[in-house]
Amino acid sequence: MIQLTTINPHAAQPVSLIALLHSFRRNHRLIMQMTRREVIGRYKGSVMGLAWSFFNPVLMLAVYTFVFSVVFKARWGASAEDSKTLFALVLFVGMIVHGLFSEALNRAPALILSNVNYVKKVVFPLEILPVISIAAALFHSMISLGVLLIAMVVFNGQLHWTAILMPLVLLPFVILTLGFAWMLASIGVFLRDVGQVIGMVTAVMLFLAPVFYPVSAVPENIRPLIMANPLTFIIEQAREVLIFGHLPNLTGLSIYSFVAITVAWAGFALFQKTRKGFADVL
Repeated sequence: MIQLTTINPHAAQPVSLIALLHSFRRNHRLIMQMTRREVIGRYKGSVMGLAWSFFNPVLMLAVYTFVFSVVFKARWGASAEDSKTLFALVLFVGMIVHGLFSEALNRAPALILSNVNYVKKVVFPLEILPVISIAAALFHSMISLGVLLIAMVVFNGQLHWTAILMPLVLLPFVILTLGFAWMLASIGVFLRDVGQVIGMVTAVMLFLAPVFYPVSAVPENIRPLIMANPLTFIIEQAREVLIFGHLPNLTGLSIYSFVAITVAWAGFALFQKTRKGFADVL
């Protein structure tokens, strides 16, 4: 049974990192319960249910493999020795990372707007709504990742041991995404146009990240723009550990993690400072 924490929606809320960690500890069971409900609810009423979360990425990977390795005969980089399926696998890694980011951020501006009852009629820890949304998106990303790993074994006959380091690569990215989600969930209450804008932004970021092309293929004068995209580094590191069997850039991950924690803290602080006005606006 879900237990709700007693919170005054109009009271000032703590914004420290300690308060953030305490919120996770206090509400972890509620987060798990609502994430499960979110995932199951997405497929409620369908015949195959959760099986769709597996078959969707299988279908997409099959389409990518056919289009890019058979129709376009695309190769990753300039090497003619690349396997026919390498481009599809490399592309799928980028799509998984972008899919997690875009799903979480596209939903964020409407999180409070679509849960008005939690703001007005019941006492609820609103700060966990973006966490639940990202946890549900992460579940589907893990299913897609599982499909990718199976495909690598089928196509290449091997799986690099460095694949076990993928959580190390994804963790700072999830933290950064959570920070943006808190910001957008807060701003979306007061500026309803944010929901429309963020959809365009995430679509543009797909093409400004090395999803369909390697960074080396980008002209030098444009490369700083590509590298400034928060997706770029994570996509590159995910490919290193999953596809190429290389160790991740630990120095780069450390810097990225510091930035991610800073953004998450800023997003949490903004959410906590503005949440007392949610009830009045809604």
